[in-house]
Amino acid sequence: MLNREDDRYFPFAAIVGQEAMKTALVLNAVNPEIGGVLIRGQSGTAKSTAVRGLTALLPDVQVVADCPFQCDPEDHRLQCAVCRERIAQGEPLPVIARPRRLVNLPLNATEDRVAGTLDITRALKEGVKALDPGLLADANRGILYIDEINLLDDHIVDILLDAAALGVNVVEREGLSVSHPAQFLLIGTMNPEEGELRPQIADRIGLEVEVAALTDKAQRAEVLKRRESFLAREASDFVKHYRPLQDQLRHTIQLAMARLPHVTVPANLYEAIAALTVKFEVLSHRADITILQCAKAITAVEGRSRVEASDILEAAKLALGHRLPHDPFVAGPALDPIALRRQLEKILDTEIELKKKPLTPTVNP
Repeated sequence: MLNREDDRYFPFAAIVGQEAMKTALVLNAVNPEIGGVLIRGQSGTAKSTAVRGLTALLPDVQVVADCPFQCDPEDHRLQCAVCRERIAQGEPLPVIARPRRLVNLPLNATEDRVAGTLDITRALKEGVKALDPGLLADANRGILYIDEINLLDDHIVDILLDAAALGVNVVEREGLSVSHPAQFLLIGTMNPEEGELRPQIADRIGLEVEVAALTDKAQRAEVLKRRESFLAREASDFVKHYRPLQDQLRHTIQLAMARLPHVTVPANLYEAIAALTVKFEVLSHRADITILQCAKAITAVEGRSRVEASDILEAAKLALGHRLPHDPFVAGPALDPIALRRQLEKILDTEIELKKKPLTPTVNP
């Protein structure tokens, strides 16, 4: 688990370039309904660094102090059976504020390690108390990070995605079933040179971004300088230097979270999203849902309360690429942003002004 004051982790705001990746992560932090993010790229392109850095930007969560599932003390929909029973009996729940956890899922994780182990004999009497919690319990209301997700066993991936979709982890053994809340931000990273992800799995992850090594000499030099400063003895000074930007990002995320429930969507944009996915022959309705939720997050981050056509365009760039129809044995087609813009303008019969600045604060070298 990351500590917000821990100088061991490279500041998110100090990452050079990779704006699409940083934006996708921030948008998912603001609106988990987007469905997570898949980051594709070669090793050494700051994928893991960005994921670790994101956790330090998230606000603390109120949890039931003695609950192994980090249940929400206020919302019964996000509580396990034990916490609900305690409330029903009039027992006050002990509450603490806790930083959101970053849980790493190893490639060799077993089903029991991921979902939890159920003691059959105890389960008959104690229900969910008989469950030895797994990684999904640890990740509840936090981040579940899977490096090299394309190399993970398909059965384990299915368990993760089912839990992510339902917000609940269900453990079944010998006809018995127990469950607990499992709401987490799913982030997967992969190197496509090591194999592709099944299209059915990729479709269930909200956004996909490609990251590549920086080619600008000034940017690459800046990466070296910042890494040297971070690893040197004055690392705490380096982290302190970026604290104002970190605080700005953290404040932006918190405000956007609060604004999100009040964001409205014009009726014609619902129809535009549907027309866009049909035009690009995307069969899954998840694409439509993801575009909508991503556009709402963009709107909230930018401090507005009404979704605009440009928000739909930016969301579609992040949500459609990995869902375009293609031969599963061949790398998928690249999404043409110009064609996407022209198609949306045609659907709406209006010109769309492109966004001119990134959503995340940037320090140029």
